[in-house]
Amino acid sequence: MTAILQLSDTHVVAEGALVSGRLDTVDALTRLVDRIGSIREQVGPIDALLVSGDLSDDGSAESYERFKALIAPLDLPTYVIPGNHDAREPMRAAFTSDLPSDGPLNWARKVGDVHMIGLDTLVGGQKHGMLTADSLSFLDTALSKAGDAPVLLALHHPPFACGISFMDDIGLHNRAELQDVLRGFSGTMRILCGHIHTMIVSDVAGQIAISGPSPNSTFAYDRRPDAPVGFMTQEDGCLLHRWDGGFQSIRIDPVAGSGPFPF
Repeated sequence: MTAILQLSDTHVVAEGALVSGRLDTVDALTRLVDRIGSIREQVGPIDALLVSGDLSDDGSAESYERFKALIAPLDLPTYVIPGNHDAREPMRAAFTSDLPSDGPLNWARKVGDVHMIGLDTLVGGQKHGMLTADSLSFLDTALSKAGDAPVLLALHHPPFACGISFMDDIGLHNRAELQDVLRGFSGTMRILCGHIHTMIVSDVAGQIAISGPSPNSTFAYDRRPDAPVGFMTQEDGCLLHRWDGGFQSIRIDPVAGSGPFPF
């Protein structure tokens, strides 16, 4: 059995700062890390932590060091991909041992029984995402090497339309090209993403894709074309993905309810 914990869209900032003048993202992440620590015995061993982008809100070197300090209590091997709020070079410097020394921040690692693949969708200075020809080629090669083994593929921008128009406008702009590569893979895969700050499960090229929630905020699921543009202060948790002859994904709430009570 292999278990991968997914955090997403933590948006860490420098000490004393608030995101958009309102969100204390550091406090939210601290409480979620404490929550995960409190249930480690309940959920069983965890093999690695995957962070699906927007670790930082401002891309500063200070924010990445602060992020690493905040997740340190989890004591897990950590694999990261950039989101649109991240900055490639400061992120590369902060995670030197796990990221390539130049070019896009694409990587492939074997964790337990699972092949993990991370793709860089960052377009510098823009909110939307794109996969370069090199990144698509990297994915094709990595999938070929995975063979029949289960694959967790991670990218920040969702490879599907979420229905929230202002978020789809800044989503992954070349989804069709990604799907062309994915159709050539016949094995078992889960596609993991972030960006939309909520959990949505969707079909993509015959595979299941899941977006991870954010610890600090969400976007209202409002499909109206004139839906108000902005975030909600509702906090959420994270996802745990288990492989044990098949994939299972579990949402971990940011707080525990009362109980358990007999029934």
